[in-house]
Amino acid sequence: MRGNNVLGIIFANADDSAIPEITGVRSMASVPFGGGYRLIDFVLSKMVNAGMTKVGIITNNNYQSLMDHIGGGKPWDLSRKSEGLYLLPPFNYDAADNYNTSRIGALKNISHFLARSNEEYVFISDCTAVSDLNLADVFTFHEEHNADITMLFSDGKTPALSDQTVVSDIEPDGRITRLSFGEPRIQAKYVAKMTLMKKSLLERLVSECWAKGYGSFEKDIFMKNLDKLRIYGFEMKGFVRVIDSIASFFEANFALLDRENYLRLFRSAPVLTKVYEDMPAVYGLGSDVKNSLVADGCIINGTVENSILFRGCRVERNASIKNSILFPHAFVAENATLEYCITDKSVTVRHGKTLVGADTYPVYIGKNIQI
Repeated sequence: MRGNNVLGIIFANADDSAIPEITGVRSMASVPFGGGYRLIDFVLSKMVNAGMTKVGIITNNNYQSLMDHIGGGKPWDLSRKSEGLYLLPPFNYDAADNYNTSRIGALKNISHFLARSNEEYVFISDCTAVSDLNLADVFTFHEEHNADITMLFSDGKTPALSDQTVVSDIEPDGRITRLSFGEPRIQAKYVAKMTLMKKSLLERLVSECWAKGYGSFEKDIFMKNLDKLRIYGFEMKGFVRVIDSIASFFEANFALLDRENYLRLFRSAPVLTKVYEDMPAVYGLGSDVKNSLVADGCIINGTVENSILFRGCRVERNASIKNSILFPHAFVAENATLEYCITDKSVTVRHGKTLVGADTYPVYIGKNIQI
């Protein structure tokens, strides 16, 4: 299967409610991650690395940040005269309601985009999973097993996401014989909401479900067709993290402070993103930085330990940042202390302030807030 024969579809707003603190001003796709990336970068890079040349991004609301980030798709070599990157927002109020209520409704509303696409296959994905997956392996698996649908799954604690399904029974060759809705935090083979199938099959299934008034992608397309279609499961191994809460977002970021995890995620294949021209990070004479990711443009004069700082952050003298995540352009004044905190963009923490959370419940400070 050639990558340029596969159409990519990304749901940008799927499961925004998982981390409402951060997605209040942006989509799940544009949530910052890992010191210099957005969540969409990981799935979009996987598509491009596998040779895919046309990607549609289904988005419903709060997509200004996403538009600023992806632009015309140039960082991913998707700025093209033909094919390339397409934003697919709702075109009227009725369509917006359909986007909100179900994935089937959203896919029905982009039926014109699907019909005009010449690719034979379609790969559908959310942005909640960060992994070192090689999509070319999925394409090969799908062809070798003559599958109608290939669903990606991982073995771990079931994410607390809407309509989260788990693989209850799977044959030795990978064919799925039973799916069920999973209970959060239970060890299971959970479906990662990434699916490969023929475009014509997707169009037919979506049209049938829409005509019958069905609205659940998982129940009405997957579960009801297990006996009719050859549905296979491809297991995602290696580094896999699914964002389903503020605590899991915190843990997934800090997993990258482990060198082995970092290399596994970023060295297996390039992760592409929008690059900002900025000076290298500056470390003052009194600075003390340990086991942290510090992006370009940061100025560090205080203490930073076990933390992730995005571009343009400034930490003044005698300030202490521990076990925290600072989104771009945060300013931490002298003698301030942050521990187990997440600061959104352009947050200011004034002189002498102390904020302390916990690893299971970090303190979140909203965009542009001054404390």
